[in-house]
Amino acid sequence: MSAEIHVGDIGTAFEVTVKDQDDVVVDLSSATAKEILLQKPDKTVLTKTASFATDGEDGVIQYALAAGDIDANGLWSLQAHVVLPAGEWWSSVVIFDVVANV
Repeated sequence: MSAEIHVGDIGTAFEVTVKDQDDVVVDLSSATAKEILLQKPDKTVLTKTASFATDGEDGVIQYALAAGDIDANGLWSLQAHVVLPAGEWWSSVVIFDVVANV
């Protein structure tokens, strides 16, 4: 995450590339569920339905923030969750800082 995230941001897009244990991109085109999990500083978890950035073969899913998603400053966590016919997986956790507004 290189862009600064602020409390109340809307439209900021999070993209996650899902890779296997060998660091190989996973083809997600047959995924039956795609989610981005956002954990707030108070440990509450928001589960958001993700979409493909392209067709899923590149392993990338995305979610754009909606009104009310980012409602607290502090350290947040993000994780992708996908369900494929062969199983269910979670990505590595990414931690990002949300900055308060003046």
